[in-house]
Amino acid sequence: MQGAKSTSRRRFILGGLAVTGALVVGWGVMPPRQRLNGSTPLPLSGGSVALNGWVGIHPDGTVSVAVPRSEMGQGVHTALPMLVAEEMDVPLSAVQVVQAPIDKIFGNVAVFKDSLPFHPDDTGRLKSTVTWVVGKVARELGLNLTGGSSSVKDAWEPMRQAGATARAMLIAAAATEWGVRVEDLRTDNGHVLHADGRKLAYGALAAKAVEARPGEVRLKSPQEFKLIGRPQPRRDTPSKVNGTAIFGIDARPPGMLYAAVRMSPVVGGTVASVDSAAALKMPGVIKVVNYDGALPEHAGAGAGVAVIAKSYWQAKQAALALDIKWNDGPHAGLSSAAIYAELAAKLDKEDGFAYYKAGDMDAVEGKAAGVAKTVKAEYRAPFLAHAAMEPVNCTAQVKDGKVTLWASTQSPSFAVAMAARVAGVAQENVVLNITMLGGGFGRRLDVDMVPQAVAIAKQADGYPVQMIWSREDDTTHDVYRPAALARFSATLDARGNVLGYDNKSASGSVTHQFLRRNLGLPPAGPDKSTAEGEFDMQYHFPNQRIRHVIVDSAVPLGNWRSVGHSHNAFFKESFVDELAHAAGKDSVAFRRELLAQHPRHLAVLNAAVSRAGTAPEGRAHGVALHQSFGTICAQVAEVSVEGTEIRVHRVVCAVDCGLAVNPNIIAQQAESGVIFGLSAALSGAVTIKDGKVEQSNFHDYPVARMSHAPEVETIILPSAAHPEGMGEPTTPPIAPAVANAVFRLTGKRLRSLPLTL
Repeated sequence: MQGAKSTSRRRFILGGLAVTGALVVGWGVMPPRQRLNGSTPLPLSGGSVALNGWVGIHPDGTVSVAVPRSEMGQGVHTALPMLVAEEMDVPLSAVQVVQAPIDKIFGNVAVFKDSLPFHPDDTGRLKSTVTWVVGKVARELGLNLTGGSSSVKDAWEPMRQAGATARAMLIAAAATEWGVRVEDLRTDNGHVLHADGRKLAYGALAAKAVEARPGEVRLKSPQEFKLIGRPQPRRDTPSKVNGTAIFGIDARPPGMLYAAVRMSPVVGGTVASVDSAAALKMPGVIKVVNYDGALPEHAGAGAGVAVIAKSYWQAKQAALALDIKWNDGPHAGLSSAAIYAELAAKLDKEDGFAYYKAGDMDAVEGKAAGVAKTVKAEYRAPFLAHAAMEPVNCTAQVKDGKVTLWASTQSPSFAVAMAARVAGVAQENVVLNITMLGGGFGRRLDVDMVPQAVAIAKQADGYPVQMIWSREDDTTHDVYRPAALARFSATLDARGNVLGYDNKSASGSVTHQFLRRNLGLPPAGPDKSTAEGEFDMQYHFPNQRIRHVIVDSAVPLGNWRSVGHSHNAFFKESFVDELAHAAGKDSVAFRRELLAQHPRHLAVLNAAVSRAGTAPEGRAHGVALHQSFGTICAQVAEVSVEGTEIRVHRVVCAVDCGLAVNPNIIAQQAESGVIFGLSAALSGAVTIKDGKVEQSNFHDYPVARMSHAPEVETIILPSAAHPEGMGEPTTPPIAPAVANAVFRLTGKRLRSLPLTL
């Protein structure tokens, strides 16, 4: 009998594997999930009709376009409608933005594809297969995220397809109306036109177009573009100038109350006890909520106590009056010095994960013949806060089994899921109103403010509650850019040629923490973001090895503008400059030699250097070249040193980002990225002492002021390639460009951020 059971069990397991394999194979050969028609209709009314999940037409001929990405200053409320308007042949002024509902067709596919740790030069079958499978999985997940400089890249095909399909349906409706051939019709300025002069406005055709069969749907070629590729003014600018723009902190639902929080000052601390007697006697105070234990594990932000009051000032003053005893937990002795020591120790002891290898580094290291010089260096970068102008906030109402949110978030899918979990309702019973974001920079990819706000609102008797963090809360309870340490070693021959290039770095993993906080997934496997900007570099070294060691971080880590590129570009581009100096070669000429196999990178470098010209007397030029999020960026920083002060006067920034959808926005993003990166390069640092973040506000975590902002000149190289990211790629090169200029001026090689003399 035992043998029979074993045989049955074996047959069951093998049979299950066969069925599973058949399902996987069957799923694999099926086409990817379509992204045109959603399961949720567009929010239209008044006789308006939806022609697909993205496009609706109103009786007056205006067009509604569902935009699934959050507007946080990067211009998606302008750039994404341009894609639809171009294919529909309607003026941009006739297009209005509607918030896309939570639906899988709006999921961000590009951001998942870009997370794969493949080298950009890799054209092998494995990369193409894995990328295809991950893209297909991403379509099934349908997670709506704004990040990774992916908005235009991801929307490029589905939104143009939606516009072209709508246009084809309108033409088909007109052909039926007139009894003519589709081939005899064309479109222009929101009308369908016949060769004999007849024309019908889109609004008059919309109702019939819903039932029309579109026939062949053809996307325009770049040569046919009338809108894409031409500068267009930002559509969100007027409301931001006149004050009518609504950000998360501007939400004002009827009956709204306010909440201020007190969170554990020590990383990972919890509430031991709270005496709220004094706070409850203060004016306007309604309730004190101890939400410690009410949040899902690893939800972020940490334990704390909130005060609900009639005004934020009343709530804040009462929160300060709370007598809270904290359990500091295991990280009470944590310090920046100890963190760097651990990173160094792990680099000493562990090999790390090899993200890229070329040639035979073991052979190079084992032979002294031909080696004329060895160059070694160690670089470090600190934790960084996001410091967005709009502090963290979220407004929530929990009433009658439903949750309503008003939030400036980059992660609608995670926000809805987290709110439903905390409130104990189905996700279908969560309504999310996405406002504009007063800065995101990756901070609002995390949704730690949502479970906090919902847990507090559950105690507010059905009233909406706006929870606001103070600037001090925001700075001391961020999800930070990781601290990192990198070591380099390179050998050169007598002619200054690099024989071997070895790079090993260590840091915490943003992705591990992010997935754990937002999806409950355990940390596992390598994380591309830890080594991006190091292993995927453009320079050709015949023998190279790039590795990274993940060191678990007690400090909360999050996506900071350009993520791993933000510090790895500083490490890599500074060391390449060191190699040029060791080789006795000009830094630009040295890079040109290494870029012989990369003409696009070489063209970007040459464009920046040519525009920069010669540095004025008393100043020096520093150069850096870096590719991130698909975009190649070269920068030349014009720098002077006055005593111990580093001044950046001018930055020439050349980019190849593929086809430039809106050159106006690209230039703005380039300038923004430079200034953001310059703030971090010259003054950004978060330090830990006794388990606490030492910085609290802009007096000790400064950002670049207008008086110190350099002139930024942006060069956009022409291209017909697929659009790539522009929100982040100009941030990474600025720190090494400045550091390399400082070396030219002073002979001092600055290997730690922020840059100080």
